[in-house]
Amino acid sequence: MAKVLRAFGMKRCIGCFSCMKVCSAVNHKNFSLTKSAIKVRTSGGISGRFVSLVCIACKDERACATVCMSEALEKRPGGGVIFKPEKCIGCGKCVDVCAIGGVQWDKDENKPIICKHCGLCAKFCPHKCLTMEDVSDDL
Repeated sequence: MAKVLRAFGMKRCIGCFSCMKVCSAVNHKNFSLTKSAIKVRTSGGISGRFVSLVCIACKDERACATVCMSEALEKRPGGGVIFKPEKCIGCGKCVDVCAIGGVQWDKDENKPIICKHCGLCAKFCPHKCLTMEDVSDDL
C-alpha cells in the first residue's frame, strides 16, 4: 500500500522548520531550506498560523505531469509524481500549473523540487503536524 504525506496537524506547528531541514539534508544533500520540497510559512504576518506548501499527491488530474513536455514527471502509485531529473529541461511549467504551490523550484539546478512522500519530514516533526497516510496503489 502506498503512503502519502498529509499536513492536517498544522495548528500545532511552531515553525521550527525541522521538516524542511531534514528534507533538504537527506533528499538533496544540502542544508539550505531553499532545497526542501516542503515549505512552512505563516498564513499572514507575525500573528498568522503556520501553513505548509507541499505536494498533496493528486490522484486524478496531476497537472504538473500533464504539462511536462519532457516526461520528467510520471505518475506515482497512490498519488503525486516521480521526478526524473535527467529528463527535465527546466521549463518551470510544473511550478506554474500547481494550484496549491506544492512544486518548489531549485534555482541552482534550474529544476523543480517535488515531494517524494518519503515521510522523513513527518518522522522528524516534533509536534506531529505531518503524518503519512495509507492510500491505495492506484495510479
